[in-house]
Amino acid sequence: MVEYKFMRLVRRGLLTKEELDNAILESDSSKKYIEDILLKKGIPRHEILLCISEFYNCPFVEYDEDITVSRGVLRLVDPLSLKNELWIPLSVFNRKAGVIAYRPEDRALAEKIREMLGADEIEFRAGLPNDIIRIIENNFDLNPDFPPAAGRTPLAKVRTYLAERRSLLAEQRTSLARGRTGLAFLRTGLAFIAIAVTFFRVFGAGYLSIIELLLFLGGVAAVFDGLKWYMPVRKKAGKVLDYISQQSPPGFTCLEVSNPGEDPVFTRSEVVESAEDLRAGWGKLSPVERRRFLANDRTDLAEERTILASVRTRMAKARTGLAFGRTGIAFSGLGIALLRQFRESSWTFFDIALILAGALMTLEGVIWYFSGRRAGKAGLKAVLKAEEQMSIWESAFPPFYRSSPVCFPPVKACHAPGVWATTGLALERTVLAERRNIMARLRTIMARSRTGMAFIRTGVSLSAIGAGLLIYFGASNLAWTAFDMALIFAGIVLIADGVHWYLPAEKTKGQFPYCYGDLEIRIPDYSVPGRSWKKAVFSHDDI
Repeated sequence: MVEYKFMRLVRRGLLTKEELDNAILESDSSKKYIEDILLKKGIPRHEILLCISEFYNCPFVEYDEDITVSRGVLRLVDPLSLKNELWIPLSVFNRKAGVIAYRPEDRALAEKIREMLGADEIEFRAGLPNDIIRIIENNFDLNPDFPPAAGRTPLAKVRTYLAERRSLLAEQRTSLARGRTGLAFLRTGLAFIAIAVTFFRVFGAGYLSIIELLLFLGGVAAVFDGLKWYMPVRKKAGKVLDYISQQSPPGFTCLEVSNPGEDPVFTRSEVVESAEDLRAGWGKLSPVERRRFLANDRTDLAEERTILASVRTRMAKARTGLAFGRTGIAFSGLGIALLRQFRESSWTFFDIALILAGALMTLEGVIWYFSGRRAGKAGLKAVLKAEEQMSIWESAFPPFYRSSPVCFPPVKACHAPGVWATTGLALERTVLAERRNIMARLRTIMARSRTGMAFIRTGVSLSAIGAGLLIYFGASNLAWTAFDMALIFAGIVLIADGVHWYLPAEKTKGQFPYCYGDLEIRIPDYSVPGRSWKKAVFSHDDI
């Protein structure tokens, strides 16, 4: 049958019978479409189209971005099935369907199309395999060889779920901040209780007892209020909201989401081998194809922001845990001081209870410390990895970007504002998304700095208690002296670790223009040349 389909080429002298037979054998052995083989041999495209039109006795159709199918018809079909079977419906009206197909003579396929589209009659148009595939991909908003998940609508869906995850992470960070505030109340209440109990045990009952009682009651109220703030946060902090980066081999992949709902699952598609070459020819891409690439770029940037938000949340958990640990250190320090200061009495059980409660809280703070260190390392690694990537401007316009200090696309006055404006706005949205990522990286570095400061504060608390006990009680007792020195040493280690985190973060923060000075933004207008774009300048006070 294939031989008869292209016998017209032999009759017209475009190739010999032997050359046609060889092309058919090559197609069978290589599993390539014979039309592609004939095109590589130099047969004019229109001659091949005339062959299939004559053979199937129907009009032929070539790929054009303007060939569009209604959304209602597309909902009836699956893009992967269409690409495997090489057909696409153009229209369905009054139980009559217009269809482009590679094999209109296939009766089984025709019956399947009738059943799927609910049509009694099919009006076929013939097309080349690659043309049909591109028409399918274009209507499902895909670039050549891209998976269905790479369409702008599926990518927008992924970005929406990522935004929801970032909102949950932000909510959890706010909750953790509330918990740390509650712990501040708790420590304040503990200080009041310590003062009241110490006064009572030193001076006994007397006219100051009313003040001591008020201090004690105020402290108890502050402790209960702090616990009321902290305990719900502690309970929620156990729920893992981390977003783990979806690793993939180098190359173009797109992020997919499944199991939509409270627990969406994110995965990466297989690598699209042709994508890198396609993007390298950016100037040859249509505006629609460019927007598809930019949509995927925005999704990748949204994933990076989600990863950084997850890291910041883990560091916020660590800071909350360290605040809890510092409260425990205060409990234990108070209990030890009271135990060593006063003789054994009924108050001794109170002192021991303070020490044990504080020790348990301090132990939990140590556990949070290690998780915070892991989060800080992951955050720094993610930021350094992101900074190695090319910017959107450089990847979109590499020759122009390198030769011009001005960052705007080469829009000419003769370009119609329609498609260029929509593509330009997509590019602008992508650039703004990249700017948000830069600021997210800055926030991650600053969160790392704050976590380092939490290490320092915890270390200072340990060292201060150890030094205070050593100075007040002296070094007469060898065991207590060793304990005091151990507290001082552990505090110094934490302080050194905190400084190790804090100073590089402060240095990095100073390199970002968002921390000081004026901010200048070029206002795009894609209906005029780039040199005519105006600028908006915001001073530091305005921001």
